[in-house]
Amino acid sequence: MKTQLVKIDGMTCGHCAMAVKKELSKIPGVNVKSVEIGKADIEVDELKVSASVIENAVKEAGYTVTSIQ
Repeated sequence: MKTQLVKIDGMTCGHCAMAVKKELSKIPGVNVKSVEIGKADIEVDELKVSASVIENAVKEAGYTVTSIQ
């Protein structure tokens, strides 16, 4: 598992953070450590989860990934 910081554009409130957390939590191989306005701190099994899967989950919640570090 690798820790990654996902920077997210368009989040403005706690509801936004909960929506992102919900979508990221659905991905097998992702452990959501925390989600705050503008970012998510996650652990990822890189053998199972690609960056595009993370980006798609954030997009499904209604937001845009600006970077994954």
